[in-house]
Amino acid sequence: MDRPRLTVDPMPSPDALTLHQRRQLAAAAHLERTRPASPMFHESTDPTLEFFYHPRTLSVLVVLLAGFLYVALFVDPSNDMLNTKWGLGALCSVFVVVSIVLFRDGPFIRPHPAFWRGVLALNVLYEMFLVFLLFQSKQSGRQYMRFFDPNLGVVLPERSYGDNCALTLNNVWDGIDIFVLAHSLGWFGKALIIRNHTMCWIMSITFELMEYSLAHQLPNFNECWWDHWILDVFTCNWLGIYVGMKWCEHFKMKTYTWHGIREIPSLRGKLSRAGAQFTPHDWTVYKWAPTRRFKSLAGF
Repeated sequence: MDRPRLTVDPMPSPDALTLHQRRQLAAAAHLERTRPASPMFHESTDPTLEFFYHPRTLSVLVVLLAGFLYVALFVDPSNDMLNTKWGLGALCSVFVVVSIVLFRDGPFIRPHPAFWRGVLALNVLYEMFLVFLLFQSKQSGRQYMRFFDPNLGVVLPERSYGDNCALTLNNVWDGIDIFVLAHSLGWFGKALIIRNHTMCWIMSITFELMEYSLAHQLPNFNECWWDHWILDVFTCNWLGIYVGMKWCEHFKMKTYTWHGIREIPSLRGKLSRAGAQFTPHDWTVYKWAPTRRFKSLAGF
């Protein structure tokens, strides 16, 4: 009995393709030729979204200048406070745009690497503002906040959580507020960043010890012992860390090892690690193979 033969459909000729198919093939070929060499773009990009993966520096510059021109022509220049706000907004806009153009791509590529470069630029601006506040007094810092919102700068009443520390159901229920959700969501986010159970627990316990040391400055840090350890550490923080690590496990995210040189058991291993600190991080392997072909022999 004859065996069944495997038949392969012949590749259609260019004349047999429709105009739409030709355009798709041409777009895919052009994208393959112009794709950046960055390792962040290993996955194939939809040809219909090719527009968003090419430099648009001049287009962004035109839009930015158009915005400045609109402000210069249609905004009242007699209001000094408004002018200052527009000036700070323009300063931040220019910094974000320049950062989007010049910053390197990060580990995230969806929805677009430029979006995450902009997020990084905003974080840099926020950090620079915090550094500026470090050199101001408490009263001056509060007054600077009024520049962004006139309702700010007013001292709010502080709540003390350590008035009645009897471990009863009513006291525990009275201690549950918005900070319970803040603890859980905060440690969920920290687990996504740190990605290590041991380091998360060390930071969680250390933070509660810091609350003890700062209770004389912030009354809401004056909490009962069960609020510190049962409600915060072993309930809210644990829940956030557990869900965050499970999230990393579900999405197969890379975990980190934060073990230092002190945790290397042997003295020889510690000396080897200390010496390796002054050597290159990795080495490039190059195979000469001088006898493989005449060109290699001549180059050797």
